Amino acid sequence: MSSIALTPANVRGWRNDLFGGAIASVLTISFGLSYSVLIFAGPLASFLPYGIAATFIAASVAAAVIALGSSFPFAIGGPESSTAAVTAILSATLVEHIVAQSEPTALLGPVLITLSAATIMTGLVLCGLGITHMGRAIRYVPYPVIGGFLGATACLIVAGGVQVSTGFKLQIANLGKIATSVALYELCAAGAVALAIYAIWHKSRKPMALPAILLASIAIAHLVFWLSGTSILEAQTMGWTFASPPKASLTLPWSFLAEPYPWDALPGLIGNFIAVIFVTAVSTLFNTTGIEVAAHREADIERELNVTGAANILTGLLGGYASCISISRSVLNLNSGATSRLSGMTVAVITACMLVVDPTLLAYMPRFVLGGLLLYLGMEQLHRWIIDSRKRLSLLDYLSLIAIILIIIKWGFVAGVLIGIVIGCATFALSVSRVSSIKYGFDGSEYRSSLDRSLEDQRTLIAHGKEIQGLNLQSYLFFGSANRLYLHVKTLLRRHPECRYLVFDFKLVTGIDSSAAHSFAQIKRIAREHGTRLVLANLHPAANRNLRASLFIDDEVRIAADLDRALEWCENEVIAQHRGLAEEEANLRDWFMRILRTPEDAEELMRRCQRMEVVADEIVVNAGDAAECMHFILDGRLGIMVAGGDGRLTRVRSLGRYTTVGEMGLVAYAPRSATIQAEVASILYVLRADAFEDIKENHPALSQKLLTYFVSVMAERLAFASRMIAVLRR
Repeated sequence: MSSIALTPANVRGWRNDLFGGAIASVLTISFGLSYSVLIFAGPLASFLPYGIAATFIAASVAAAVIALGSSFPFAIGGPESSTAAVTAILSATLVEHIVAQSEPTALLGPVLITLSAATIMTGLVLCGLGITHMGRAIRYVPYPVIGGFLGATACLIVAGGVQVSTGFKLQIANLGKIATSVALYELCAAGAVALAIYAIWHKSRKPMALPAILLASIAIAHLVFWLSGTSILEAQTMGWTFASPPKASLTLPWSFLAEPYPWDALPGLIGNFIAVIFVTAVSTLFNTTGIEVAAHREADIERELNVTGAANILTGLLGGYASCISISRSVLNLNSGATSRLSGMTVAVITACMLVVDPTLLAYMPRFVLGGLLLYLGMEQLHRWIIDSRKRLSLLDYLSLIAIILIIIKWGFVAGVLIGIVIGCATFALSVSRVSSIKYGFDGSEYRSSLDRSLEDQRTLIAHGKEIQGLNLQSYLFFGSANRLYLHVKTLLRRHPECRYLVFDFKLVTGIDSSAAHSFAQIKRIAREHGTRLVLANLHPAANRNLRASLFIDDEVRIAADLDRALEWCENEVIAQHRGLAEEEANLRDWFMRILRTPEDAEELMRRCQRMEVVADEIVVNAGDAAECMHFILDGRLGIMVAGGDGRLTRVRSLGRYTTVGEMGLVAYAPRSATIQAEVASILYVLRADAFEDIKENHPALSQKLLTYFVSVMAERLAFASRMIAVLRR
């Protein structure tokens, strides 16, 4: 076993792991110091050694737990700029509340307890997300919300850099103080450090470049102090370096439980607790995804959430603050040749050693060096989310991102996230509604069922196939897309008044929102007005339930299993209807042939007549109306009704098929002498007065034949009436 353990390949792997871990440790220490001064700023500045201890506890514990449990063996964990920024806001909010009290309590104990509690809660939530497999749900948060959240975090980091460098918060009220000579010089020095980091380290990302820049900045600062004759004490007094802090022992936050805690501050901290949890979860997922891309290997998201959650729980118990897997240090470790978990453990050991470093060394650390590092980190994130994101996002999404950043800066993280989600949902709904819910449309003359039909039926469908209109629907139907569908149907029926069957194919529809029911009700109403029957195909059970619940589906709407069967039914209806019309026209032609004797006259009269269908009990004409037409009864039965003394209608005669009514009024221009009412459903052909006048002018022979027919009809009716009178006189 020992010979296997000491092979050259293994020794080389251990060497690369130790080297990569050492390089990552340098960055962890550099960033950790800047995070410490960011969180323990203002009234907490005197407790900076405790902040440094909390930072390196978090860095050491996170590095060890993530190294041992991550799905990436080269992963490095620790505090990140985003998690440090929201942690700084949490501590600052608590400190402001305590300081505002008439009898402020001690600051250190409540702050350490609060940071630890937030870290433990973050760990529990991350573990819950990992165990329940709900971690991926965070990826469904709208991108502008996440971008706005992290962009606002970057603004807070920049503001923290200004405060660390000058000692003043970045507020409008403090602009005059920051503009003083010393503070302005400090801010310029911090900006110079940030520019040096950007120019030298940002693009090259050489492992030792960042520590070299920071050490060079410290050396240059002390050289300037020496040349100007400024002692370390004077530099501290002027604010160029940190004050000499007392030596801090490694103190667990729970040792302060006996001290008073400002419980009345908790309601105001809920939003900040949520921000810490949300940012840590999002950073974990984003960084894991980034490492996946850089390493060309897939990560186990649930495992990463569980491991990061366990790391935060242990960190919180020991007095640290929120941490997560780091993409920059993990990729740097991988590029340095590290392949095993030894590199992460190396980071854990080295950062743990920082807990025993004498804090008086901070007196030699220029404030602007760490402030410049914070400025660089914040500006880098701002560039990513405000400049680079403009290239990837639509104008609407980009404006949403900017609005969310401003809302968070003005009203806090909770308001920003809630309003951001509302904005995200609204923009998503607007964007989706612009996507057409119609994949394609067709009609029955160009797209048919798979049923083989006779040549006669095919000719019928070619001639009348446009009576069948179809729409293939797609995506998710909700109020926006369904309303566009209604407008499309409205236009379609206006352009195709011959449409009698409208087929909707739901095969590609992923779902129907209950809010779409109103638009479908409008579609049903306009279809009824046009005399169009709706046919639904490939309707999913859930969509079927939603449409039935909204009373859209009833006896008027036909349901088909698939599009082929829907088209087959519509085709059968069209063929049956036009086959019946053909037979009907043949019967009418035969009747007119018997009346007029020649096919030419029969065709001419048929062209002049208009088809009319009436239902049982429908009034065709009323007594006293102007005689503007006559009716040929092809099928059915009409009753001649007269009003009695009591006003009730009494039938005096009934006319069946192949009879006429109204010819006397048409010839004599006399008003209707009786009411004509359909006794059963009937088919009539109407010859109007203007058409009859045209026949008399342009077809006198046809006119003469019609008049002869009218006379024969009236003569027969007079003879019948005479026989009836004779019978009654017996």
